[in-house]
Amino acid sequence: MLITINKNQYLELEKLHIGAFSPLHGFMNEKEFHSVANELRLPDGAIFPLPVVFDISREEFKSIRDQKIVDLHYEGKKVGSIVPNDFYECDRKIAATKIYGTDSIDHPGVSYFYDLKPVFVGGSVELYERPAFEFSAYEYTPNETKKIFQDRRWHSVVGFQTRNVPHRAHEYLLRVALEVADGLFVQPLVGHKKAGDFSPSAILAGYEALIEGYFPRKKVLLGTLSTVMRYAGPREAIFHAIIRRNYGCTHFIVGRDHAGVGNWYGLYEAHELTRRFDGELGIQILRLNGPYYCHKCDTIVTISSCSHEDSNLVEHISGTYMRSLLQSGKTPDPHLMRKDVLDALSSTDCFIS
Repeated sequence: MLITINKNQYLELEKLHIGAFSPLHGFMNEKEFHSVANELRLPDGAIFPLPVVFDISREEFKSIRDQKIVDLHYEGKKVGSIVPNDFYECDRKIAATKIYGTDSIDHPGVSYFYDLKPVFVGGSVELYERPAFEFSAYEYTPNETKKIFQDRRWHSVVGFQTRNVPHRAHEYLLRVALEVADGLFVQPLVGHKKAGDFSPSAILAGYEALIEGYFPRKKVLLGTLSTVMRYAGPREAIFHAIIRRNYGCTHFIVGRDHAGVGNWYGLYEAHELTRRFDGELGIQILRLNGPYYCHKCDTIVTISSCSHEDSNLVEHISGTYMRSLLQSGKTPDPHLMRKDVLDALSSTDCFIS
């Protein structure tokens, strides 16, 4: 028997196979799902904050429920398989409230979760052929990045997560990282995101321009992470840290409103949740304050180094603010985003429709 999978499922299958989601080696069963939703841990106690599920229709369930192994096809080609050991459904509103802190369909992560097919399948997986999409050339495996870090003699590596094009606040964080570590792994998330977010082509073009023009190339590696953006705020900060640990990073930046959206989470709620797991994650969290531009200091600063945050002398910089400027046809000032980055964006379809 076979099931035809979509692009998002194919990419999650790949992440499980290559070890990006370790200690997971398959899609979660019901016990694992509820343990993660309730406790942010797998049943064996390992920290894991978000469900990784394989969704199918009830018709598909009927066709495979007695099968020991099910082939997974993408666009007519067999790309993997799953050994189904559990089939289950859940109360989506209750689960969403636990995972996202809300059951509102206005939350893009909740909306995506609600749209998943009704039955979840737990089971170990095999991948026969890795995906080959537009940006797959940037998609390293954890074994590949660990080898690169070793070859470059990086004993300490900071991982950086983003879903936006680089602005000057991002640049500040990257420079801080290179002051405390041998190398920097910039790994933008280029999987499924909400409409209006920056496109993968824009993000990669922007970071290529920034790294080539302003950073020591031998100290920075640019890769991608093609998984679904959950917009789960603090829980997703832990998820992103675990992934970067699996890729060989020793440190991970958690900044202002990490993986947040709208006003669903507190600006530094992710800092507080990561503290709960200090010493258990296998990676050191760099909890950094959100940088902003201060006209009096005439540079990018944070509340740790500037006394003017509550005045009219500062401009707060965020991905949301940059998107709003660019979508309205305005050009951000050079102290907010470098001209080289803006020039790189001009040759791309900047936003997801």
